[in-house]
Amino acid sequence: MTLSTMPADLRPTALETAEPVLELAGITKKFGDLIACNDVSLRLHQGEIIALLGENGAGKTTLMNILFGHYVADQGRVSVGHDGRALQRLKPGSPMAALNAGIGMVHQHFTLAENLTALDNIMLGTESSWSLWQDREAAIYGLQALMRDCGLHVDLDQPTGTLTVGERQRVEILKALYRGCHILVLDEPTAVLAPQDAAQLFKTLQHLARQHVGIIFITHKLAEVRAIADRLCILRNGKLVADWAPNNVSDDQIAEMMVGRMIDEPAKAAIQPGAPLLEFGHVSLTQGRSRLDDISLAIRAQEIVGIAGITGNGQRSLASLVAGTAQPDAGELRLFGTKIKRNDPAAMIRAGIGRIPEDRHRHGIVGDMSVWENLLLETCRDDPRWNRLGIIAAGDAQQFAADTVQKYRVRCPSVTARAELLSGGNIQKLILARMFEQRPRLILADQPTRGLDLGAVMFIHEKLLEARAMGAGILLISEDLDELLTLADRIHVIFRGQLSKALPADMLNPAKIGLLMAGQADAA
Repeated sequence: MTLSTMPADLRPTALETAEPVLELAGITKKFGDLIACNDVSLRLHQGEIIALLGENGAGKTTLMNILFGHYVADQGRVSVGHDGRALQRLKPGSPMAALNAGIGMVHQHFTLAENLTALDNIMLGTESSWSLWQDREAAIYGLQALMRDCGLHVDLDQPTGTLTVGERQRVEILKALYRGCHILVLDEPTAVLAPQDAAQLFKTLQHLARQHVGIIFITHKLAEVRAIADRLCILRNGKLVADWAPNNVSDDQIAEMMVGRMIDEPAKAAIQPGAPLLEFGHVSLTQGRSRLDDISLAIRAQEIVGIAGITGNGQRSLASLVAGTAQPDAGELRLFGTKIKRNDPAAMIRAGIGRIPEDRHRHGIVGDMSVWENLLLETCRDDPRWNRLGIIAAGDAQQFAADTVQKYRVRCPSVTARAELLSGGNIQKLILARMFEQRPRLILADQPTRGLDLGAVMFIHEKLLEARAMGAGILLISEDLDELLTLADRIHVIFRGQLSKALPADMLNPAKIGLLMAGQADAA
């Protein structure tokens, strides 16, 4: 169904009296044989909030990168207007032209200089290069006010390379808001926010809309669409297939239009947990900014243990210990009943631990290597299917990779393409395919569905539940509370390096978890 053929009551309630501030007309973009955007046309009015939805690889990020000048469209044009001025064509392929036209973008993948502080990153490009000094005091004052309004707090003096994923994303949001843009594009901005912070962000965006800022909000969360959007636009296979008012359609209709089929949440069967697979006994980690304080927990066979918390409260250290990349300063770890004398990531993989890292680009793939090489990264040394006397059988490996990417619905030009060319969601699917094909006994799932479309989320949930049913234990670290409540058998909340008592998931709700995440144990 397209906009021209859908019933009138499904069509968007456009802000007819508001002036258009942005027009995308006939945008087409190809990468080789892959058509990322196919004749996409879209208008945004001042004060309007559009939610842009679609599967991973549907063309959402490509379309926004064309808008911001990172890509040049093969066909079509981008036009921008403001303050009563008629729409004027934007110079293609120029981020500076986009910034000067009042377009701000919060990218899904960060564009920060990691050796600079958060403050320097936010100020970068906002003052003339001919200035002899920066007015840092005024910038700090303005940013402190922004942080109070948005609830997006970050240490402005810290180099961004030392910040957590969530903190770096907050810097990106503040950077866009600080520039005073009148067109704001946000690509999955709530992926690392607690519910309270997300709600505060929505209030800020609605405040900006009342100030005539036009907003495009890329998300996979249908609840966010209903909370904030005036219109929802859906891309599928590069084409705009729906332009609706959110209140006129059901979640099932939206999901079906996004993926082209009905989607059902997999059911979690009741299973009696088995023996402990991984045990933390009074473990502390005092190095770095993400500390752990006297952590004790156990992950048993056929059990999913959930960890909820705002990014930066110790999740990174907890995951590092499970992955073998960090050593505890106190306490002990026991894996399959045996005390770990020294953590070693290669030994943990060989022992049967599968890893889904939080940062898929930094720790999940080698971007310059091909898709098939990334699929074999963790097993090529020990797997006789590929390793023939120290020589990799590339033909057999590539056929395995071709079968695997089809099985896990990884959209890529070919298995010989560089992994860095894949969309963020498809990189995540590649990592999941590599991990699940190893049939691990214990799984570290650190933000496994962050940035994924609804169809991919349901697929991953199904695979995690299948692994649980086959005897695996799973440590699920997630800021998606619905995901935790759906999948986990027991849930801990981590706050400032300390774990709450584990509670059965059916005794919790998002409000109670949110209070614990904010350190309000008494209120919870």
